[in-house]
Amino acid sequence: MEQGTLLDEALGSLHLSGCVVLLEDCVETSATFVLHHILKRSLSQPPHSSNVFVFVAFAHPFSHYDRILRRLGCNLVVQRDNNRFFFFDVLVDCPDGEEGKNSDGGLVALYGKIQKTISALPQENKNCITVMIDDISLMEVAAKGSTNLVLDVLHYCHTLVSEFGCSLVMLNHDDIYSDTVRPSLILQMEYLADILIRAEPLATGLASDVHGQLTVLNSGKERSRNKLSNFQFKVKENSVEYFYPGSRT
Repeated sequence: MEQGTLLDEALGSLHLSGCVVLLEDCVETSATFVLHHILKRSLSQPPHSSNVFVFVAFAHPFSHYDRILRRLGCNLVVQRDNNRFFFFDVLVDCPDGEEGKNSDGGLVALYGKIQKTISALPQENKNCITVMIDDISLMEVAAKGSTNLVLDVLHYCHTLVSEFGCSLVMLNHDDIYSDTVRPSLILQMEYLADILIRAEPLATGLASDVHGQLTVLNSGKERSRNKLSNFQFKVKENSVEYFYPGSRT
């Protein structure tokens, strides 16, 4: 596994147990590669590792993530077969209008499946669980625009952090909202976040060798507490380069 990147340093411990991580991006600069990075570094631990990943996908099917992670050197099919990776495809597991259910029942039932999956894990795995949601904005679409329902489900997921010591990682597209109105669910998630990661375009505009910048506010645990990091990145086919502004010639 790749070690010692600026993103790893900003995140701190390899084990984000008990942490809430919120990623915010925009149309110009996607942060999905950070999701892939966190997923890979968790599952790339030794085979006997007790790390378990629960992925809740509103954006893409399993094949999409498996294809990307294979390029990064991580086989999700093998991880799934070894009961270290559990994938919930919302479009398949909770299709719109299933059995006449409204969006309320579908999302709450989805949380019930997540909780049941975690509860059934062996005890040695329960302290090394990551729940990842891709993404909050599409969860809101699934909830037919009900921000209260989305907030309820996210708070349910947050209880897993305190109950099992899970880490909760969420992606949201920040620029879909008005400049003057930020929904309460995002403000509350930012308040709960131990680590807030923002992916933004360069202030100077587009550049061929720099795809954007990351700002990481780590107010969580350990030595990284209240640490602010800012660096730039370039996404390649099989990896991502991280570097400080002005360090590339």
